[in-house]
Amino acid sequence: MSLDRALPPPTAITLVTAPGCHFCEDAHKTLTELTHRDPSLVLQLVEAATPLGTALISAHRPAMNPLVLVDGRYFSAGRLPRRKLEALLSRRESVAAGGVRNG
Repeated sequence: MSLDRALPPPTAITLVTAPGCHFCEDAHKTLTELTHRDPSLVLQLVEAATPLGTALISAHRPAMNPLVLVDGRYFSAGRLPRRKLEALLSRRESVAAGGVRNG
């Protein structure tokens, strides 16, 4: 097995949370479990009241908490769409493995 092939960069998932938000707690739990299973995922937890959280909320204008970004791009707000996330990550794995990207 050759190690010459470069590994793809990790996928950064940013979770912007607010206190007392049950959707935030659920997303945090789900994303933490996901990152433990897949070392190519990196989770950044950001509190909405911090300067970074405020800037991200201002930039993306989510209708609800939590705000979820994948590699800095808007992914979702509110309840975490697990199937949509799985599909996105699956497509990214396919592209990283040399597959064809569809959309």
